[in-house]
Amino acid sequence: MSNFPVPESPLRAVIFDLDGLMFNTEDLYQEVGRQTLESRGKQLTQDLLDQMMGRKSDIALQIMIDWHQLDLTVEQLANEQAEVMFKLLPDRLSPLPGLLALLDALEAANLPKAIATSSGRKFVTRVLGQFQLEPRFKYVFTSEDITHGKPAPDVYQLAAQKLGFPPTQTLVLEDTQIGCQAATTAGAYTVAVPGEHSKDHDFAQTKFVADTLEDSRIYGALAIANETSGTIDLEIRKSKSPDSA
Repeated sequence: MSNFPVPESPLRAVIFDLDGLMFNTEDLYQEVGRQTLESRGKQLTQDLLDQMMGRKSDIALQIMIDWHQLDLTVEQLANEQAEVMFKLLPDRLSPLPGLLALLDALEAANLPKAIATSSGRKFVTRVLGQFQLEPRFKYVFTSEDITHGKPAPDVYQLAAQKLGFPPTQTLVLEDTQIGCQAATTAGAYTVAVPGEHSKDHDFAQTKFVADTLEDSRIYGALAIANETSGTIDLEIRKSKSPDSA
């Protein structure tokens, strides 16, 4: 018996969140936010972070402005933070554990993949470009591609539609409660992969909570070989076989 819920139908594509799931950008966002606020005598509290995390960039920045009654427009704050962030990226950006191995395994299994993020395209292009990863994804959807950001399901519905599968046949990897809510509402097989920034979020609606992207249950749900162990969850393949009735 599997130690995770067996998908009702085979999962045919994988959709990744970006910030805090693929890269350590949530940590960098926090550093940038602290600098922005401390220069004005304000604090970046965990309560404020929880309100901002996972939301479209413009919405998150407006929350910060309203929270501290800053005399700034969203555009002004975005430009200020982008300047600081782009200085940090060359030396501080790094993929999170298990990302590259998982991408290799998905490609070996011919499973298409997409990114669905709340960040803006300029930032996403810069982050992916630093590790030459954008060509490895069939689609990259950013905040500019949707009207209603997470926790609305729009970005995951769009990604599934473009990939050519119903949401129920996609696996979504997310690190925040808001992101998981969006994916679950869309109907995806949703797996939480929280970091230190989101370890206290409520992930009750997900299929399971993975330790990292290296978690063998992710490979098991997809029924693909784990590069580390070289195994496949054969019980899943058997249960999905037409001859297994």
